[in-house]
Amino acid sequence: MMDPQAWRRFAERLGVEHPLIQAPMAGGLTPPELVAAVSEAGGLGSLGAAYVQPEDIVQQARTVRSRTSRPYAINLFAPQPAVAPADPGRTLAILERFHAALGLPPPVIPATAMPDFAKQVDAVLEAAPTVFSFTFGIPPAPVLEAFRSRGILVVGTATNVREAQALEAAGVDAIVAQGWEAGGHRGSFGGSFEAGMVGTMALVPQMVDAVRVPVIASGGIMDGRGIAAARMLSAAAVQLGTAFLRCQESSAAAAHKALLREARDESSRITRAFSGRPARAIPNELTTTLEEAGAILPFPQQHGATRTLRAAASKQNDTRFMALWAGQGIGLSREGPAADLVRALVAETEAALSAVRG
Repeated sequence: MMDPQAWRRFAERLGVEHPLIQAPMAGGLTPPELVAAVSEAGGLGSLGAAYVQPEDIVQQARTVRSRTSRPYAINLFAPQPAVAPADPGRTLAILERFHAALGLPPPVIPATAMPDFAKQVDAVLEAAPTVFSFTFGIPPAPVLEAFRSRGILVVGTATNVREAQALEAAGVDAIVAQGWEAGGHRGSFGGSFEAGMVGTMALVPQMVDAVRVPVIASGGIMDGRGIAAARMLSAAAVQLGTAFLRCQESSAAAAHKALLREARDESSRITRAFSGRPARAIPNELTTTLEEAGAILPFPQQHGATRTLRAAASKQNDTRFMALWAGQGIGLSREGPAADLVRALVAETEAALSAVRG
């Protein structure tokens, strides 16, 4: 049953006009310009800093602060258990052909595929955002306590009720309920990936009933109708990622945005080809070839192997090899300034709720 006050209470807690969160998409898709624009419009912008070096996190946070004094969030990946690297021979052989097609030297897997998490945490603490959010698991208890002790809200990501309960036990302030429809990486961590294959509208009310902290609906939400539906299910906020990819402040490549414009509900699917972890994107030559060859290394080894190619493809506007992140609501995406999108989402939500009431 809808809690009419949950929305307002969480907005006040965040210090925003509207609890509409721009999802923290890692890989450079959420530059400071987008984050600041969303926050300035009354939502909560989020820096996806999982792959960002500590010194660059500080610099990006400064850029956000130079553009807005309003609340914003920074997101990291929770540290992952060590996994023995796999033989990369087959993967590198395929990637070498693709590198040659873009005029790149042969691929090399870096010794360290991810930045140092502890130093990233120090950088986020220095930046002092309103919210620290994370996905892929639960950071160590001292990390969470460090943020709470400074008054920074802590938000985790769950793909099923069991994960949500684990996050609540760890002391988070709110939980993102990431439905199956969401674009980008799946946040699953409590058991098999398949156990997190729950749709947003099924997941949100069950999570609301299972935990006492606010639940943030995420996955497939693209317009006011989706936001109103989440509110009817007692979500305290919504988080939208794909909806912001075509905004003018997004750093998605022009060719990526063009594909989003033409895509429909069946255009995206789950793949491990980019990083070794399941993620939803539009398939291309890179994903199809690696999947058919079974050339998928563990995370983050696969991420390290494909990173240079994906980055170069984005710069060259070549959709064959870039990460074309997209959720299942892709057919409802729109272009324009991020601030206009936030205002449109608010107006559409009120119209949808008014229609229900009337």
